[in-house]
Amino acid sequence: MRIAHRWKLTKTLDPHPVSLWFIPVISILLAFAVGGIFLAATGHNPVRIYGVMLNGAFGSVYGVSETLVKTIPLLLTSLGVSVAFRMKLWNIGAEGQFYLGAFATTWVALTFPDLPAAVLLPAMTVAGFVGGAFAALLAAIPRAYLAVNETITTLMLNYIAIYWVNYFIYGPWRDPAGRNFPLTKIFSDAAALPSLGGTRVHYGLFYGLAAAALLFFLFRYTKWGYTVRVIGESNAAARYAGFNITRNIIAVLLLSGGLSGIAGMAELAGVAHRLQPGLSPGYGYTAIIIAWLARLNPCLIIVTAFLFGALQIGGYAIQTSGLPSATVTMLQGLVLFFVLAGEIFTYYRLELIPGKEVAAGE
Repeated sequence: MRIAHRWKLTKTLDPHPVSLWFIPVISILLAFAVGGIFLAATGHNPVRIYGVMLNGAFGSVYGVSETLVKTIPLLLTSLGVSVAFRMKLWNIGAEGQFYLGAFATTWVALTFPDLPAAVLLPAMTVAGFVGGAFAALLAAIPRAYLAVNETITTLMLNYIAIYWVNYFIYGPWRDPAGRNFPLTKIFSDAAALPSLGGTRVHYGLFYGLAAAALLFFLFRYTKWGYTVRVIGESNAAARYAGFNITRNIIAVLLLSGGLSGIAGMAELAGVAHRLQPGLSPGYGYTAIIIAWLARLNPCLIIVTAFLFGALQIGGYAIQTSGLPSATVTMLQGLVLFFVLAGEIFTYYRLELIPGKEVAAGE
């Protein structure tokens, strides 16, 4: 006779505080280690490549300022998706919401070019929010009333939004004086966000910091923030408590999309100053990684967005070493993969389940 034991993964509702921070750090280090193996396999010295990236992002005032420029849209889109994720709504559409926010911003800037900055910039900000919120609303309504999976709808709406914007860039809004390049007319000076200290860092940074502070307050100190958390944890408990789930699904996705729309506005008014193809190199997708890595904490999102901004600037720097900037996309994917894998060790425990006696040979 022998006793057959078995192993089982058991979810824990109270993970150890150390594991909440230690495991993600280990996961990131492992991601870069695997990235280093890939670099070595392609004939590059990973230590030198990582050094070039680090120097490109932090080795000069210009590098740090450009890192901050990249941080702004990453911060706003990450805050946007984090709002939806808190209620277990999988908004994968921040990219499209970014573009529709930029589209609405462009309409205001091109339609009212003679308005003073004190009027035009707030109007562009509101338009950016409305554009992004509208993109999210297209997924929110079927999710709230018909239980349509928002992961699919928000993802597919990305492509609709991008091609919609491209239609106007290549068509009605194309600048006749643009030498056949697909660009809109350049915005008026009043439509430009002020910059800081002679760098390209613009006031969109304050939009991101203000949004982070607002979300921190909403989710920690307000009844609505508590409601969102309860609905995210259990729809049954939320219904028992009398919370209006339908209304909150729409409200959360509107706020989520609106923040991504403001990211589009800030990128236009602070950096590009005209609508053009490829305005976003994937900010909305990178935002998903940032939000999860920061555990949906608005304060940690600020730090994580800055680090991912540095990663993007470092990606441009390594092109001088013969590597494509897409190497950074690979590293971002590795980080996401290892962080998600690390969640198993954070929220699950491997337990040995005692078995019963069985006859030998069974």
